[in-house]
Amino acid sequence: MKIGLIREGKNPPDKRVAFTPQQVKNIQEKYSGAIEFFVQSSPIRCYTDDEYSSLGIPVVDDVSHCDWLLGIKEVPISQLIPDKNYLFFSHTIKEQAYNRPLLQAILDKNIKLLDYEVLKNDKGQRTVAFGRWAGIVGAYNGLWTYGKKSGLFDLKRAHECFDRNELDQELAKVQLPPIKIVVTGTGRVGKGVLEVLETISLRQVSPHDLIHNYYDEAVFAVLDNDDYNRRKTDGGFEQQEFYTAPQKYESHFLKYAEVSDILIAAAYWDNRAPRLFTRSDIASEDFNISVIADITCDIEGSIPTTMKPSTIADPVYDVDRETFEILPAFGKQSSISVMAIDNLPTELPRNASEEFGSQLSEHFIPELLNEESKILDRATITKEGDLTIEFIYLKDFVEGKSAD
Repeated sequence: MKIGLIREGKNPPDKRVAFTPQQVKNIQEKYSGAIEFFVQSSPIRCYTDDEYSSLGIPVVDDVSHCDWLLGIKEVPISQLIPDKNYLFFSHTIKEQAYNRPLLQAILDKNIKLLDYEVLKNDKGQRTVAFGRWAGIVGAYNGLWTYGKKSGLFDLKRAHECFDRNELDQELAKVQLPPIKIVVTGTGRVGKGVLEVLETISLRQVSPHDLIHNYYDEAVFAVLDNDDYNRRKTDGGFEQQEFYTAPQKYESHFLKYAEVSDILIAAAYWDNRAPRLFTRSDIASEDFNISVIADITCDIEGSIPTTMKPSTIADPVYDVDRETFEILPAFGKQSSISVMAIDNLPTELPRNASEEFGSQLSEHFIPELLNEESKILDRATITKEGDLTIEFIYLKDFVEGKSAD
């Protein structure tokens, strides 16, 4: 079986890769004779062509002879090779309108498409993800933003750091006054955020204490769903009901916004669920948050101030509290500074790729050699020119009949 690691073609280009050179070498040795890798030459990949070729891995310009083609971001339509098996983040399963033409082209070209996002074990849990690194870089960027806005410290940008070690060295420069930071989310992304806050030895307190206590040092609290959502009818909370019928709930996040200076948003959001706050809330003098690191980056989603994604090149924009107008970053001290980069892990691409490749080595490669893999079947969006049963709900979307 020939696997091609394709050159990232989307702009701006992503530096991540599915497998590091050492991981490719290890896989080929473990499954000797069963799997062979070819790496498409790339000038921007975080691991250079030479790093692969020095381990005896072929670096080529043409990967059309490969059976499987693995990338990270969406493959440009013009670069799709018909009748191949592809695996990448397609960003189509939530009916993302901007990728409808991509899905149509994949069907037209008889491509079998698998998506990392739906590679799940038998318990329905995702097996491969960049979430932890989104949390690490997102939290770092939130601190970078606060440093810029306050003028208290100046960090190197995350993407300028060679790896996590250099990032941690930069974090030693962080000097926070007695502010309060509120974090939403306890999953992979939230755990990544926690790593950064622990690196700067920030004290964690309970959500209750964050609201009610005064501290002479900087502190943070991590909120779970029940900390800031309540049932509309009686103020109660039941986790299973919240997951299945989030529209029955309302937010009571404002009590945290009144005492916190920084919000780091790392919680998955269902568009039926309540938003954390409203546009009118931020105009209130009681709304104290001045920096928002929105790692979720749901446009017009759980964080109403996230009106557009920011970019690695231009990481922050400000939102006027009264007019809700988007302003240049740090142009007005009273405005809210929003960091909402939508591809955070690519700022530390070597570390992120290494962990991702390790997950793929464990959970994907063995399934690839299993001709009757139910896990890969469930992750298959298109096959033989049609949508699979699991994703037949995308039919109207593909045909342009669904609402955008």
